[in-house]
This record gives sequence, structure tokens and C-alpha cells, in this order.
Amino acid sequence: MGVGWLRRRTGGLEGRGACAVALPSAAAMAGQEDPVQREIHQDWANREYIEVITSSIKKIADFLNSFDMSCRSRLATLNEKLTALERRIEYIEARVTKGETLT
Repeated sequence: MGVGWLRRRTGGLEGRGACAVALPSAAAMAGQEDPVQREIHQDWANREYIEVITSSIKKIADFLNSFDMSCRSRLATLNEKLTALERRIEYIEARVTKGETLT
């Protein structure tokens, strides 16, 4: 059942999560819900649950993307520092093998 059917059946939706239905019958007032009304309530409950799950998945994905960028940046910085240290070590080793003093 699409939203269009729901709007036609209930006379329009007032707000998100609203469940506008016709006035309840005597049986509904006695505690028994109309099967259509029960189905509508269950549909909205399912939609809200799906929205919560979707929102949570989006938050997790945003966090993971942010974490990935942070890690890549930090690793790039460490790589630059290691490269500079390796060059310095190679330079010092070359001077030592030639017998030059380090002063």
C-alpha cells in the first residue's frame, strides 16, 4: 500500500507519523481496533523503526569516513617524518664510513 492510498483512505495526513482515521466504530471503542487501522499503525511503527536504523547507519558511515580521513592524514605526516629521519641516517652513515667527524 502506497502513501497515496493512505491519503485517500484517511482523508490526508496531517503530520509525519500522524495516523488520521475515520471516527472509530462501536467495536473499536470497545477495545477492538479495525484491521485497517491496526495495519496503518503497524506500518507507521515499521517506518519509524526503519528511519531510526537508517539514521544510525548514516551516523556510523559518517564517523568511519571521518576516522579514515584522520588516519590517512596522520599516517601521511608520520611517513614524511620517517622519510626525513631515514635520509638523515643515510647521510650520517655515509659520513661515518668515510671516516669524517660528525662535528
